[in-house]
Amino acid sequence: MVTDCAKCPLRISKIFDDMSAEELRFMQKFKVGETTLEKGTPILMEGSNSPQLYTALRGMGLRYKLLPNGRRQVINFVLPGDFIGLQAGVMGEVRHSVEATTSMTLCVFDRSELWTLFRQQPERAYDLTWLASVEEHFLGEVLTSVGQMSASERITWGLLRFFARCSAVGLTSGGSCPFPYRQQDLADALGLSLVHTNKTLTKLRDRQILSWRDGTLRILDTEKAKEIAMIDDAKPAARPLI
Repeated sequence: MVTDCAKCPLRISKIFDDMSAEELRFMQKFKVGETTLEKGTPILMEGSNSPQLYTALRGMGLRYKLLPNGRRQVINFVLPGDFIGLQAGVMGEVRHSVEATTSMTLCVFDRSELWTLFRQQPERAYDLTWLASVEEHFLGEVLTSVGQMSASERITWGLLRFFARCSAVGLTSGGSCPFPYRQQDLADALGLSLVHTNKTLTKLRDRQILSWRDGTLRILDTEKAKEIAMIDDAKPAARPLI
């Protein structure tokens, strides 16, 4: 059964802006279906000219770039509500890869109709621009953390941001949330070696700041974590849902 946009389970999350009845009708028409993927399935491949755009409905994924020598740079973690494939829609091809880290369900949109959205739904088009701007801002924050933060600060910052994103879409329970990634993924995302990441996580756990075990992230001392990460408020701003 394809999820009706008007009954989308993500819409109950306060993080997402409300849509008008007209916008809902347009999005239902814009959406051409859903697809379910197994863990490890590629969603988009760097350099490809995908005819489809996606919104993550359920599950988690990973954005990354590969160097010619095979080394990988993790760009970001994909959570429910994230829009996937905008680069291909605007630039003609994807400049990074995306794969499913867990089993995922994606809402599927026809990329050829993207310009119809711009013509007929200017507010929705602005939402896409807003999402692209937020992504640019986030990458600037990541670069700042890599250039100016210690390993403890970087890891605490990254995991606290991730926890806040999970909380916004209802994926937390108390001080815990799923984190189904590898230590290597976290190390790649934050510009650290695997050994340094492992040692730093151990220190943070021993200090009762946070722990990550068996795919579950636990924030043990939120205030101390915010202090280490130099974050006043980790809560993400309200945003549109495409």
